[in-house]
Amino acid sequence: VQLQASGGGLVQAGGSLRLSCADSGRTFSSYFMGWFRQAPGKEREFVAGISWSGGGTYYADSVKGRFTISRDNAKNTVYLQMNSLKPEDTGVYYCARIQRDGSRWTNPSDAWGQGTLVTVSS
Repeated sequence: VQLQASGGGLVQAGGSLRLSCADSGRTFSSYFMGWFRQAPGKEREFVAGISWSGGGTYYADSVKGRFTISRDNAKNTVYLQMNSLKPEDTGVYYCARIQRDGSRWTNPSDAWGQGTLVTVSS
């Protein structure tokens, strides 16, 4: 399966961006999907997740109330609407199939497709 993220760019603090991720697999609707990000010099971290049907959504505390994850199973695509962006949101954003591992959301395959760079200027 290939996951291709897009929609990143340079935006001023307070601005918005919408990321998209297309899944080339045939079983997209069978998986929870999520977004992760990696800032320069930091470890990759979970940002948001969504259940198979989209009825359940999960967010890191740092993005609650500002980011919204959604999916379109007919298009094999997951989205991340990011509002009120802050400089600390800067990083490369990746999408992945996710699963729960204790208290954490993880990418069980540990395969990361090409991410998309988000840069928020102050």
